[in-house]
Parts: sequence; structure tokens; C-alpha cells
Amino acid sequence: MLFNYTIKFNPIFLFCLFCSLSFSSFASPWSHVLSMYGDFKYDKDFTHFQYTNPLALKGGTFKQASIGSFDSLNPFIVKGSAGVGISMIYDSLLKQSSDEPFSGYGLIALSVKVADDFSSVSFKINPKARFHDGKKIKASDVKFSFELLINKGAPHFRSYYAGVKEVIVDNPLQVTFYFKEKGNRELPLIIGQVPIFPEHFWKDKDFSKTDLAIPLGSGAYKIKSFKAGKRITYQRVNDYWAENLPVNKGMNNFDKMIFDYYRDDAVAFEAFKSGAFDYRLESSAKRWATGYKGNLFDSGSIITDEVSDQTPQGMQGFWFNLRKDKFKDKNVREAMSLLFDFEWANKTLFYGAYTRINSFYSGSELATHSVISEAEKKVLLPYRAQLSDAVFEPFVLPVTKGDGNIRIQMRQAVKLFEQAGYQLKDSKMQDENGKQFSFEFLLYSKDFERVVHPFRRNLQRIGIKTSIRLVDVSQFVNRLNNFDFDLVSLRKGQSISPGNEQLSFWGCDSVMDVDTSNWAGLCSPVVEKLVRQLIMADSREVLVNTTKALDRVLLNEFMVIPQWYLPAYRIAYWNRYSQPKIAPIYELGLSTWWSTEMEVQQ
Repeated sequence: MLFNYTIKFNPIFLFCLFCSLSFSSFASPWSHVLSMYGDFKYDKDFTHFQYTNPLALKGGTFKQASIGSFDSLNPFIVKGSAGVGISMIYDSLLKQSSDEPFSGYGLIALSVKVADDFSSVSFKINPKARFHDGKKIKASDVKFSFELLINKGAPHFRSYYAGVKEVIVDNPLQVTFYFKEKGNRELPLIIGQVPIFPEHFWKDKDFSKTDLAIPLGSGAYKIKSFKAGKRITYQRVNDYWAENLPVNKGMNNFDKMIFDYYRDDAVAFEAFKSGAFDYRLESSAKRWATGYKGNLFDSGSIITDEVSDQTPQGMQGFWFNLRKDKFKDKNVREAMSLLFDFEWANKTLFYGAYTRINSFYSGSELATHSVISEAEKKVLLPYRAQLSDAVFEPFVLPVTKGDGNIRIQMRQAVKLFEQAGYQLKDSKMQDENGKQFSFEFLLYSKDFERVVHPFRRNLQRIGIKTSIRLVDVSQFVNRLNNFDFDLVSLRKGQSISPGNEQLSFWGCDSVMDVDTSNWAGLCSPVVEKLVRQLIMADSREVLVNTTKALDRVLLNEFMVIPQWYLPAYRIAYWNRYSQPKIAPIYELGLSTWWSTEMEVQQ
């Protein structure tokens, strides 16, 4: 399943997040739903998702902030920085429920059928489906959209949809995707996530061009206006064709959704308190502990809450660029990871708010435990000769007393550098030619410097020279996409049902793709084989155990220095909004909120 890509300024990854099936319970091969292993929550006659309020009033405005800038309204290409919220203007064939691991229900697709051997998937188009200009959505638009993403979209689409052999338009309202191999249970579902573009709008335009031309969609919202780099305003579509479908009941309740851009998060916070926008998701533990105080909060004018986040937390950390020669030796990477003192940072900088990340699938049943299970061993044994003994032993990150004394870790780090061919001489960690080991931290948030500086001091104590390069968001994305970095701090989110997207995370083919999701540049034959096993898993149990085995191998690559996570959303909002009594499990659910001011007006 495609993940929630960490960097919030890349909206396409917020648009896609979803995965396969069995038809034992279906009287007909055509169904209203696809699910990963045949178990789904909502039957054919369901009226709305349980976590929505179908009686929620429509109207009002909801304003949010975004950090940085934008120069594009196309989030599906490499070029430019796309405006936040663009995904709201597009519909897909299926819509994922947010209280199941991976089930997709009909949106543009009226019904769906998968071959018994998972070699193809067919979709019947809802004859009521329309683009915003009133033109019908046809099967040819579905084929056009898929091929447009493959040929003109960002490179990760080619790897994500690589399992598709061909797309055939069966008739004006039916399309079939044929796959290169059988047994891929996730692929039918991720095809259902493809955003559908109008062929008549794009056929004479350059999809790969970065510009601010307003695109045509079919979703609940359309772009009303924008000021380049400063604001985007979305207007709810009054005659939205899918407003009363069960998958949309109680959702998309605000007439306007506005995103204002700020250059600095501290400035945005002050603007929020002044009433410039309505809702804030807080990422700073220090600000959460000290900033949300005063009359506005005591009086209840602004509500603060920590909402449980049951999605996998993924991996947040300092990512090495393994394309650089200096980081190719695993001993070097492991040595540097010893010098990040999480316990000190958590106590001193974060008010004890966080838990140390120790998995690429942290916060979920997919995360491996310190002691390897028999099921994991069974998955890994065919690759025993290619794996180090450490893979089969407990993976334990160093734990300090939090007092800043890391002499033990420093000695271990020096030994590992020596094994990599370096020598600590004249207070410098030098290679065989006497060149000091040095690297640069690439950051886009000034707030994060307070985390990096203590780490830099620990590195300096064993003779490593470091520097910080602070750039704006667009420069950061450009340098990340073009592999122009040494170390970056990022979070790679994961889904509850990992699958085909893992190849773009870790596959050798993605190492040198511009805009790659393989940030570290990892290329491991064993990892690739494990990912393919994961994709072909025929049960949830097999998926979980294969993911745990993969996690164990990834951890022992030391391509990331793990940081921390908090299994909750820290949110604040002005007291003029309501939300359903039942919250979705796998997302925050802002699309289900509504304005209480509309209730007063009524």
C-alpha cells in the first residue's frame, strides 16, 4: 500500500494511502468492495462509514496553514513544489475506508471484479460520474490517466505500477487492467487509487510542465482562487456528482477550505493564536509543552487534544546518502548512530514526550521485536549465507543515562571507525590519506537545529567535522530529489498493509531515480527478494511475518539513525467545530468535521 509520504509539502503522497481479496462471500464476481484478504466491514447496502455523521451540516470555512511556498498545481510530477490540498479536486475508482487496514469501496467505479488468480482487475464506471465541467467520466479517461502517470508523472509511479502489463477499454463504461504476474493481491487495490484525469482537458497540454494553470477534476472541491506561493482557496462543488454516495456521506462539509502559507512555523503559531486560521497540527514537543497556555486555552476558545494515532509510525531519523563513498561502509554508519543520545535529547529538549523508534514499521504489529521469532527465522533462512549473524540476534539501540555522558558509546564508535580504515589522530578522525571525516546536515527547519547541535558536539568529540546547511522547503526537495545531500532528517511513513510501494522504498531500480522514495539509496538483493515475498503474501499472517523479517534486515543496514515517535496527533483548533463521536482508526479525519456556527445559523 502506498504510504503517507513524510514530507508534508509533497501532497501526492497525502492523496494516495491504500490493498486485495477473496470472493468466497460474493454471489457474483462483481462487487462493491475490494479488500486485502476478503474480510471487509461494510456490506453492499451500507449508507455511510461509521466514523462519519451523515447529518453533519454543510457550510462555513476551514482555514489551515502550510509552511514554505508553492509554484505548481500539479503534485504528480517531479518539477516544482505543488500546492497543498490539490488531491481534494480528484476522485479515484475506489475510496479507502479509514477504519479497516485496506478496503476500497466504489467511488468512480460502480463495481469491481478481480480474476481468481489475481492476474487482472476490471472496473465498471458509475454512469453518473462527472468531471467538474459536466462531461462524463469514461473508461478511456481511466486508461488515459494511468498511462499519463506512467509516461509523464514522477518516476515513482513507474515502479509503483510496474506490475501492470496493459490496460484495455472493454466498453465506454468498463476497463480492465492485466498484470504481468499472478498472485499480487495488493495491485488491484492500488489501481483503484489512481487519480482520474479528464482526457479532453489534458490531451493538448503538457502534463510534465510546471505551471499554475488550474486543473480540471471531479472531486468534492475545486480550486476557486490562489495567490502564488501564499494562499489556495478551494470551493466545495455544489452539484458534486458523488456527494450522496455512501463513501462520501457526512464528509466534505465545509464550503471553503483555505490554506495560507507561512515561511516560518513559529510565525504560523503566533498567527494561529491571533485567529488567522482555525486548526493546527503541532510537531514541536517544546511548543506543545510550553506554548499552548494562557487565556485563550484556559477559557476554551482554543481546544487542544492528543488524538491516538493507530497507523504505523514508520521510521523517523537521520538518513545517510549511501551513494556517497564516505557512507558506504556499514561500520561508519553504525558508529555514527552510537553518538546520537536520544535519552538526553528526550529529557532535555522534548520534555520526555517521545519513544525511541526501533523499527521501520514502529507502532504496529508489523514491527519486529528484539528476539527473533520462529516465523521470522523461517522467512530469513533461505538467505542465511547472505546475512550477518546480527540479523538473527536482538537489535538493540544504545541506551544512555540521559546525563550527556556517552564515553562507552564513543569508544565503541572509534573502534568501528578503525575497522572501516580510519584513525583518530590529532583530534581528527582521518582516513589513510590523512583526510578528516566530515559531512553536512541538510535541514529545512531552523527549529531542528537545536536537535542537531548536541549530536554535532558528540561527533566532534571523536574527531568528526560537521556543518549545517539550512535551506527553504523547495530547495530541500530539489536537493533531496537530486541526491545532493549527506544526511537529512525525514520521516518515512508506512501503511498498515505494506506492499508494492516497498520496491520504490528499497529497490535497486529506484536508487538513481529522480524523486526517488529510496532516500538512502539502498540496493540489497536480499531486501528485494523479501519485498517481493511480501507483495505476494496470501494471508495477513504471512504479510506480518515477512514484514518483520524485512524490518530486521533493514535495521541491520544502519542506513538511518533512528530518532523518536509519538503515537498521537497533537492538535489545536478554535472552538467552532464539531466532529463525529466515532473517530476513524487510521487517519485524523478532518474531512468529517463540520462548523458549529452553521448549527447556530440554522
